[in-house]
Amino acid sequence: MKKTRICFLGLDNLPVLAPQFSQLGVGGEQVQHTLLARALARRGHPTSMVVYDYGQADHASWDRIVTYRAYRQQAGIPVLRFIHPRFTGIWSALQRADADVYYVSCAGMHLGLAVLFCRRYGRRVVFRVAHDADCDPSALLVTYWRDRKFYEYGLRRADAILVQSRRQQQALLVNYGLLWVNNLRAFKRPELLLALAARLPALRFHMIGGTQPGEQALFERIRNAAAGLPNLRFHGAVPYQQMDDKYGRARLFVNTSASEGFPNSFLQAWIRGTPVISFFDPDGLIRRERLGAAVQSLDDMVTILARHADDDAVWSQTSQRCTDYMQRTHHEDTVLAPYLKLFRETC
Repeated sequence: MKKTRICFLGLDNLPVLAPQFSQLGVGGEQVQHTLLARALARRGHPTSMVVYDYGQADHASWDRIVTYRAYRQQAGIPVLRFIHPRFTGIWSALQRADADVYYVSCAGMHLGLAVLFCRRYGRRVVFRVAHDADCDPSALLVTYWRDRKFYEYGLRRADAILVQSRRQQQALLVNYGLLWVNNLRAFKRPELLLALAARLPALRFHMIGGTQPGEQALFERIRNAAAGLPNLRFHGAVPYQQMDDKYGRARLFVNTSASEGFPNSFLQAWIRGTPVISFFDPDGLIRRERLGAAVQSLDDMVTILARHADDDAVWSQTSQRCTDYMQRTHHEDTVLAPYLKLFRETC
């Protein structure tokens, strides 16, 4: 039986896929793209990615995943570069990939472009919601009106939409009336970790995260403030390939974000038995499965952190639930099954 050809449109995926580019920084969605692509490639699916041009050869391959260059991030003349090299570069790379299904995630103009391409050539588009904001036109993390309209066009015409939680499902239904298939940024609120470190001087904190476009001032402010806290080590950006050790050595993982999609960092922590203490709890999962604690205030977080740091029995029981949960629900075959079913059905 012929295997479905799948192409991931993830322009900044290469730093996760290729270790020699890891210094360029990564995000959660790039990790998810790469893990899914590797799993598909291992099962014999011709798998490719459309990525930025970092100077790598076109049609270069890592882990049996072929990459196609779209354009250099800073290339072109402002305003005009929307057409060339961005629109034209992505379109050309999608053509060279020659896939049956194109997989896109995160709100942006690239979804509308992929839909236009697939309608022209009789291919299929699967879109995956990456963040709760992708489901709400008033909260989209997309700067330009033009890009927002391209995104909405693509969202209404994608062949399938994947969500990470019931909350996202309901938001799409309310805000768009549709649904086919069930790094340091301001909304991450890094200043709350500084406050935690100041209130819990007996605990050692580690902060990891690189800057994002438009967030350089925030990055510098947090780095400078962290330098004044003796129990907080600010690591800055750390390559994805080096993060396993960081999660494995942590006693607790803290998330201070006001909003998220479904953070990869939660899964990376739980699979290593590291409980999560978070303001954000996707569909009440942390509370329901007791995989750490979901809190409502900074005072609550201080209390919970202190309890898990001091009580080895409480921590050990929570840690065991984390690894048990991951073994039960996130075995690779279990996670991959709905994707494979969806890719077959959309072809």
